[in-house]
Parts: sequence; C-alpha cells; structure tokens
Amino acid sequence: MFLKRFGPYFKYLKPVRVQFGLGLAFGAIAAAASGAGLPFVIKFLVPLITADDAPVGLSLLLIISTVPIAFTLRAVGSFLNAYYMAYAGMHVLERLRFMVFSKIQELPLAFFHRNSVGDLMSRVMGDTSQLQSALVKVVNSLVKEPATLFSAIAFLIYLTITERETAFMLIALASVPACVFPIKVIGSRILKRAKQAQKQAGEVTTVLNENLGSVREVRAYNLEQREMNRFETACRRFFKLSLKTVKYDKALSPMIELVSAFAIVFALYVAVEKSIAPEIIAAILTALYMCYEPIKKLGAVSNTIRKAEASLDRLEYVLQTEDTVPENPSPQQIHPFRGAIEFEQLSFSYQTEAALKNINVSIAPGEVIALVGPSGAGKSTFANMVPRFYDPQKGRLLIDGSDVRNYKKSDLRSQIALVSQDAILFNESIAHNIGLGREGATLDEIRTAARMANAEDFIDQLEGGFDYRVGERGSRLSGGQRQRISIARAFLKNAPIIILDEPTSALDAESEHAIQSALETLSQGRTVLIIAHRFSTIQHADRILVFSDGSILASGTHAELYAGNSLYKSLYNKQVQTAQNKAPDPL
Repeated sequence: MFLKRFGPYFKYLKPVRVQFGLGLAFGAIAAAASGAGLPFVIKFLVPLITADDAPVGLSLLLIISTVPIAFTLRAVGSFLNAYYMAYAGMHVLERLRFMVFSKIQELPLAFFHRNSVGDLMSRVMGDTSQLQSALVKVVNSLVKEPATLFSAIAFLIYLTITERETAFMLIALASVPACVFPIKVIGSRILKRAKQAQKQAGEVTTVLNENLGSVREVRAYNLEQREMNRFETACRRFFKLSLKTVKYDKALSPMIELVSAFAIVFALYVAVEKSIAPEIIAAILTALYMCYEPIKKLGAVSNTIRKAEASLDRLEYVLQTEDTVPENPSPQQIHPFRGAIEFEQLSFSYQTEAALKNINVSIAPGEVIALVGPSGAGKSTFANMVPRFYDPQKGRLLIDGSDVRNYKKSDLRSQIALVSQDAILFNESIAHNIGLGREGATLDEIRTAARMANAEDFIDQLEGGFDYRVGERGSRLSGGQRQRISIARAFLKNAPIIILDEPTSALDAESEHAIQSALETLSQGRTVLIIAHRFSTIQHADRILVFSDGSILASGTHAELYAGNSLYKSLYNKQVQTAQNKAPDPL
C-alpha cells in the first residue's frame, strides 16, 4: 500500500540516490552496533573483568576501552545516517515544492478564485514537508529500526543457546541512565544556523506570497519562467542553510552518547578497582533496551504515513487540476497586432453564475473603449477574456480576425499590456520593476519609459534613483508612484493592446492628473480597454460600453448615453453628486 501510493514520487530521490544509499547503509551499521554489538561487548567484557585474575591498571583500561569503540561505531553510523538522510530528504522537499510551484504558474485565474492564498502556501510549504517525511524518513525507519530490533533479538537468541541458565532473565526490564555533559558550543552553533535558516524561510515565503498575489501580472507579462527561477534560487539558499543546521543538530546526540560511553568506562574501572561486583545481567539489559527503542519508533511510522497521505491528497489536488485555458497543440504564428477585437456571441460563467451573456461587440484598431456599469456587471470579466485569463463557454473572441485560442498564451500576452488598479511591484529595484515590461531592456530605454509615464523626476529624487528598492509590494512608495511605475512598465512593453483596470481610482487629485496625462500618451495609436469606476478616467474614450448583469445595455459617447440610457445617467449623476459632497466649502 505504501509503495503503491507513494511510489511515483520516489523518482525525486534519483539525483541523490548515492547519499540516500549511504544513509541506509550507515543506518544499518549503527543498528547492528546498537542491537548486537553493545550487548556482545558487554557479554564478554563483564566475565573478563570480574574473574579472580582480572587484569588491573593499564591492561584493564585497554580491555574496557572496547565499550567506547562500540559506541563510537554506533555514534558515527547514526550521525552519517542522519546527515545523509537529511541531505536526501531536503533535496526531495526542494523538488516537491518546486514541482507544485511550477504547476501553480500554469493554472488559470479561475483556480485562484476557488482557493485562498494561505491555503496554497500551506500546501507548498507544509504538505510537501509531510510527503518528504514519508518518502525518506519512513523508508529509513523501515530499514534502520528492524535492523536494530533483529540484531538485538539475534543476540538474545544466541545468549539463551549458549547460556541456558540465563534464559529466565529475558523477562527483566531495566534501564541504565547515562551521564550527559552539556555541549555549549554545539548548542550555540545550532541556534545561529537555525536563525539564518528561518530568515531564509521567510524569504521563500515572501517570494511565494508575492507571486500568488500577482497572478494576473505574471501571466500578462509572461513572467512564469522568471518567477520559477526566482523561487528556485530562494529554495536553494534555504536548502544550504537548513543542511548546516541539521549537521550540528544531528551531531549533538552522538556526542552525548560518546560522553556517556566514557562515563560508563570510568564507572566500570572504578567499580573493579574497588572490588564492586558488576551486574551479570548487563548484556541482557542492554539487548532488551535495544529492542524497546525500534519497536517504539516503528509504532510511530504508521502515523507518519497517514499524515503524509492526507498531505499527498492536498498536493495532488493542485498537481492534477486541469488547465481550463489549455494551450493549442498547433499554435498559430503570431504577428504584431493591429488591435482589432471582436466578441462573437460570447458567454462565460463562474461555475453557475453567468458573468457575460451573449456579448457581441467589435472594436476597431486604435479605438479607446471605456467599460462602465455597477460592480459585478461583467466589466473586468470582459477585459480578462482578451489576454485569455479565461476562455468562453460559448462563442469566441477574435483579435485581427483570428480566435485567441489559436495562439500560444505567452505570444498572445506579449501583445497586451495591463495596468491594474492595484499596481503590483516586486521587492526589487525600480529599474527591475519597469524592466519586466520587456526582457533585455537597457537602462536608457527604462528611463525613457519612466519619463513618458511622468515618473522620472520622482525616481531621480529617491536615494539610489532607479536602483531604489521599492519594498514588499511597493510598500516604500506612494500609490501614485507605484502606479506611474506600472504605467512605465506598459510603455516599455509597447504593446498594441492596453487594458487599464481603473488605474486612478485610489489616487489623490494631483496624482490622478499626472497619471491621466501619462495614460493619454500611452493610449495613442493603441487599442485600449478602460475599466472605469470614476468617470474622470474616460474623458478621452472614443466609445463607452454600459454593462449590467453580464450584458451590454448600450454603446455610445458620453453625450449620447447621458441622453438616452437611464443606467448610465444614474451612475454619472451619483458620482457627480458624491464629488460635490466631498468638495470643500468656499471661504
């Protein structure tokens, strides 16, 4: 059952199969040294040192030194087992996380409407860890613990055959506490490395959170591969720091065992020198103790497998999710768009809720179209159909006479620029954020785009200028500054089709004026769709489409719609009234 359920994921162990094999081998060595080696040493050591002619002094010390030798073999085997298994395990964990993250880059926007960001982060970070435990730790336990158990049992069987009079003592239960000397240096190193690893874990989470919070922008600017590379780099740094933490963490237990072994040697030496009779049953008790530990650990394996199965179900939900916006197996070669857009009998629903109903509209190249209507009327869904964030259930969408499903998604989106209401910036330099508009853009081209977006002046005033880091999601910049950088990115992309998702709705009057000027420049000679909530953003529109309940009620200029469409007139009058109520009283 275990192999059938988890078997397909063992392929991620292939690149580290040498380390994994070494880990299992050293685990078997440590198990044999624990289960049979230690009792065997004690069995032959105790009679020797308790005989009437028992050696003393240096000879005695040399004989009983076989105890720390056995403990050393066990300690080294345990450490190398733990280290190599951790090495293999963290490699598997890195690959699993990257696999799930890569799949997320391919999924359409509809998937993110059904799943929260926090839940997806939990799947990527937490559930992959549980699956890693099943693939590596369970396999290790199924080799190491039975080896310890069987070797201890084998010694007990041997003992009962050769020493029949001691067979009744197999029912004895005991434990011998060992001296533990605190190792301060190891503890301080663990603390230091753990802090570094946790900090880097935060960096991994930040990259993931930024990506999941900007799914539209990543797809609109074809940043999927760039984001995969960025996430892989962060995971690689976390992997290296975590491995250093494991190295010190796993060294601590063997070091304590070595200290305990030397403490036992000292105690035995003193006991013999003072003629204190040693316990005859020491070997049996040691073997019994070695039987108890693996049985306890094997009992926990089933719980680990059950938890891993639950996590695997959650991961496979992501990995096996069907892409509802599939690539065309034979995509049409794309040429620079003229910008003609046509919706033919197009309908689309979010599950059972109709978002667009039988839409028929033609948009000429270079035409600026404003989309107005109440919230939930279908404006954003209409615009999102153009870059294929969704595919229609009925009808089709044409650009320059060809169905958008004929193109490769990355080619299609390379011809479309998006400026959102919430300008998404990454925690990198301003130049890098603008440069996402076109791969390989020079600093002069980036500066030119910033100048066209009315952003160059404020950028030059920042410390470092274009090298200024904007903070997480652009938190170190104002809303207007973030929006102008977003517009500069669209200028740099120089796409023939522009989608403006209410880019000035949350700005003050001064910022809105600067951005309106930049948007008018950006719109020249391009086909533009403006999702408008504030009517000030549609002043330069050639035509206005009025949406209601997923349908287009009317189309025309402001004057035509104000005179002939009651919904448009009502929306416009409400906004004018709201603006007048907010205006300051004259002195």
